Amino acid sequence: MIAMQYSFNLPADYDMSIIDRRIVEKGPMLDGFPNLGFKAYLSVRKGEFGSRDNLYAPFYLWQKPEGASDFLCSPGFETLTGSFGWPRVRTWIVWRSEVSSDIAAARFATRDILQTEPYAPLADIRRVESTEAGADLATGALASVFGFEPTIWTRVRFRLWRELPEIDEQTQAYRVGHLSLARP
Repeated sequence: MIAMQYSFNLPADYDMSIIDRRIVEKGPMLDGFPNLGFKAYLSVRKGEFGSRDNLYAPFYLWQKPEGASDFLCSPGFETLTGSFGWPRVRTWIVWRSEVSSDIAAARFATRDILQTEPYAPLADIRRVESTEAGADLATGALASVFGFEPTIWTRVRFRLWRELPEIDEQTQAYRVGHLSLARP
């Protein structure tokens, strides 16, 4: 599995209702996309949840790499980049993901990106992260995705929630405008 996210930092005076409309109109187009676990259409307004910026930042969980490749090569992604520019697409190899049967009720998301120190014991970190991801559903998360990226050595902790939990200043929180899911 691969986790993927790109983010568009929008001007402070940007009319975020444009993003809200885009999510409503375009969101269902990825429902059932091949190899998609889920796509969370995420946004946040400057000042909301402590965000310093207006953001549009979809997050994907791909069951197979071909899904990510097919999407990035699609006319939909081409249209997106024509509207908002060429984003840096972050990807992480998924260590563990847990998805509740109630995932469709997600209204909020949180994302933490952590740096992995050089020569850190990756097997130990993976074991701890995987245990935490597994425990997330018991604490109210509707989905939990933990992964790592070995080019610049980051780790991601991404969660979907019905209600936003208490967060710290390192955690980026978002509103979920739409959730595209794999076909059953």
